[in-house]
Amino acid sequence: MEWIISISSTLLIFIAAIFILVTVHELGHFLAAKFFNMRVDRFSIGFPPNIFGIKRGETEYVIGATPLGGYVKIAGMIDESMDDDFTNHEPKDDEFRSKPVWQRIIVITAGVIFNAILAVIIYAGIALHYGEDVIPIDSIQGVYVAESSLAEEIGMQTGDRVIGINGREVEYFNQLFSPSAITGRDLTFMIERDGEVLNLSTPPNFLDRLAQDPFLSPEMAMPSKVSDVLEDSPAELAGLKPGDKVIKAGGEEISFWVQLVNKIQDTEESLSLSVQRNGEIINTSVSPDPESRMIGIAGPTHSDVFQIQTLTYDFSESVAMGFTRTNDTFFGIIQGLTKMVSGDISVRDNLGGPVAIANVTREATDTRGLLGFWEITAFLSITLAIMNMLPIPALDGGHFMFLVYEGITRREPSQKVKMALQQLGFIFLIGLIILVTFNDILRTFG
Repeated sequence: MEWIISISSTLLIFIAAIFILVTVHELGHFLAAKFFNMRVDRFSIGFPPNIFGIKRGETEYVIGATPLGGYVKIAGMIDESMDDDFTNHEPKDDEFRSKPVWQRIIVITAGVIFNAILAVIIYAGIALHYGEDVIPIDSIQGVYVAESSLAEEIGMQTGDRVIGINGREVEYFNQLFSPSAITGRDLTFMIERDGEVLNLSTPPNFLDRLAQDPFLSPEMAMPSKVSDVLEDSPAELAGLKPGDKVIKAGGEEISFWVQLVNKIQDTEESLSLSVQRNGEIINTSVSPDPESRMIGIAGPTHSDVFQIQTLTYDFSESVAMGFTRTNDTFFGIIQGLTKMVSGDISVRDNLGGPVAIANVTREATDTRGLLGFWEITAFLSITLAIMNMLPIPALDGGHFMFLVYEGITRREPSQKVKMALQQLGFIFLIGLIILVTFNDILRTFG
């Protein structure tokens, strides 16, 4: 029963996000076409079979049962319907083909533009309503670097302070992982060690490795301080108390919580501990539970350690933040796709289809609620804009290339060529959807 509820909620959240994205995209085409007095025969959200339809004026408004796209059928234009009967007649004044190239270009790109605008509006709304929680980089005095970790591989050492990325110092820890920065061509991290500033280069497959190795997180900077001790646990029996700071474990100096946890979990029997309490050093020993390898202590929270700040924005600042985040995400996605093409990151591990999108949308909503839903919707809106402008016939980018050709040569491609390329493009897209969906299933179920 639980898995049925989980799948149902995933589908509903996925459909809600796709519905918003597709509606806004097709609304861009629709409004631009109407603005230039083009006849719109159909405005469809979703693909057949149709579950709802109503005609108002010259336009039929339809909702299809397949929520993976939509289309606006503009008179005099070869589109997803592959209808070319109009080519047997002279162009009419209200048809797409009778309008100047510049007007047709605006109509074709309007969907992408509206998706970008939607992302700006969502990010601006998030900034205005929620603000932004940030961790000042100065409040992180050092990080723990585990042996054989990705951080150690690029040259980091325990105690290093990360202060910047790609040669630039940052003010907040969050800025270390902005999409455009982390997908940069020559990704480097700036660290401070013993008063010296170093720039550490990352390997080409860094982003792939990042999926398996957290690399940098606030948890790596948490001190080895006990915030709570479970009743009747091995830790309580050993005399540990909330507020104790573990400075040695098994004879090894300890400074970080992750370091302490790793030491405990690597211990099968008794582990000697030195703790600092009210200026005194207390020595004891503890035996982890043989099954869980835990001793029953909790570490500090982010708010206990870091000077977390909530930045608030007024209306104009929120709009500026909307543009900034949209721009950052846009270039992050473009750079990520470039890395896929060059082979620096795995296509199989990073290219997702409907199943992956549904899972990511549900996870974002589960962990961050409504905020997570709108964040992933904005991200997907930018992704949809980018994918639609790829120069593939049957996508907006394919139509755009036809129009650019016509604008340069002053000659329209033949309808036969357009129809053939549209069909090839449609077949290619169907094959791509099948491929990425199959890849999603393999990745999800192993």
